Amino acid sequence: MADERALDEVVTFTSDLIRIDTTNRGGGDCRERPAAEYAAARLAEAGLEPVLLERTPGRANVVARLEGTDPSADALLVHGHLDVVPAEAADWSVHPFSGEVRDGVVWGRGAVDMKNMDAMILAVVRAWAREGVRPRRDIVIAFTADEEASAEDGSGFLADRHAHLFEGCTEGVSESGAFTFHDGDGRQLYPIAAGERGTAWMKLTARGRAGHGSKVNRENAVTRLAAAVTRIGEHEWPLRLTPTVRAALTELAAVYGIETDLSDVDTLLDKLGTAGKLVEATVRNSANPTMLDAGYKINVIPGEAVARVDGRYLSGAEDEFRATMDRLTGPDVDWEFEHHEVALQAPVDSPTYARMRAAIEEFAPEGHVVPYCMSGGTDAKQFSRLGITGYGFAPLKLPEGFDYQALFHGVDERVPVEALHFGVRVLDRFLRTA
Repeated sequence: MADERALDEVVTFTSDLIRIDTTNRGGGDCRERPAAEYAAARLAEAGLEPVLLERTPGRANVVARLEGTDPSADALLVHGHLDVVPAEAADWSVHPFSGEVRDGVVWGRGAVDMKNMDAMILAVVRAWAREGVRPRRDIVIAFTADEEASAEDGSGFLADRHAHLFEGCTEGVSESGAFTFHDGDGRQLYPIAAGERGTAWMKLTARGRAGHGSKVNRENAVTRLAAAVTRIGEHEWPLRLTPTVRAALTELAAVYGIETDLSDVDTLLDKLGTAGKLVEATVRNSANPTMLDAGYKINVIPGEAVARVDGRYLSGAEDEFRATMDRLTGPDVDWEFEHHEVALQAPVDSPTYARMRAAIEEFAPEGHVVPYCMSGGTDAKQFSRLGITGYGFAPLKLPEGFDYQALFHGVDERVPVEALHFGVRVLDRFLRTA
């Protein structure tokens, strides 16, 4: 088991990484290198040989390999991103880049997304170096840039240009899984991510006839765009159940003693109550208009109007998504992908999933481990190009009332010290047996 020093280090590393401002504003406006150098130094102190890799100056990634005892075994990728989304200091109770530890809680941007997991990885590896522990299979550690934007400078760059560093890796673990989900009725669920919806960020362009705002214009680009955006926003997507979502519904129903009726999913979700929130966003495709841009003067009808839409699609449902977007946009509006990544599926009957479950159950025997599909996406999408099956496994034991999911990209992001300690113990247990 991880030693006491590891429990201290995970708190220190989380705080230190938060203090390194790696805000990713998109469009290349980010500099992860200081955080990458910090992580690389901690790995080097543990006897590893990390390499720093950049596609763009300042956008650094770190990769290191820890050799296992069984050279015939497949390797495991353990990865976390170093960048964070922006934070407006005036909105926070503490400065978002202070890394302050107050009342048993570490505060700051990245505390849950995902410098906490980065710190756990570092703490476990260093504990193993002190104990002389070697895992069964090779473990490749990757700290990436640019996950909060396109991943072009991060996991995409690594997968496309440095695939040799991940030789032998067949599975990977990263963020957004194995956290405590309190259902409000005393049950504690621990969802492990075994799938992700695909990413379909789109640009819609309506073109028409420019003219004076006082004249009749049946070819108004703004009107055409507004109509398309309204159709998209009001569209009711049909139910589509992937294997991961089916498994999630089946296992949740068993926890609650409810008959599993997958022919009436909406009713089943209602019966599951709060726990249904783990699934409800992933039983359908979705498309949410998020940005509008048109015109330059109130009395001028522009010849072009543009919108952005955040689309997500389930595994096996991309063709349906595309056809639906063609229909909803209509003949007067063109659409294209600005960022497009695949949907993912991971088996819930694999030995690796079983070992993740066992690690959680050892330290949270009162909990119920269930699979789920992420509504969003992670670096696992890019690493899937290398044939790596990805799981979401960043363990945290959270107190009731701690709204973990609301803190992703939210104000006053923070993580309890005890949650970090739990995470180190569970991650250590899993990686020793993986």
